[in-house]
Amino acid sequence: MKGEEDEQGVSEEQVDIVYKRLKDQVEKSGYHLNPDVEFTKDLVRGLLENERRYGYWCCPCRLSASNLEEDLDIVCPCYYRDPDLNDYGACYCALYVSDEVIRGKERLNRFLKDALQRNRERLKGLKERRERR
Repeated sequence: MKGEEDEQGVSEEQVDIVYKRLKDQVEKSGYHLNPDVEFTKDLVRGLLENERRYGYWCCPCRLSASNLEEDLDIVCPCYYRDPDLNDYGACYCALYVSDEVIRGKERLNRFLKDALQRNRERLKGLKERRERR
């Protein structure tokens, strides 16, 4: 139901409100959200859950270090958004997509393989940092 919260305390109503606000802000700044509304709302839910969990909008598709200083590069919109939009047509989690994707001239499939490799590299880096502590 619309007013009910999930396990992380996020309601559909909250997701809808943040989605609409984010979509307006993103479009005004020249970016685009993924046109798959349900997929995008799931990502918004993940952002809100991470905000409750960590206190900041950590990308819902990346592993958080649970520390803002270590996660600055993956706080949405992450440092990788613009290079990923240019190189792959979408950011890592595909919340943001390029003009080409919006116009139907590019598909997101080729992005997924590269995204998995980048995530593996990030996980390796997090593990190495934790081991050094």
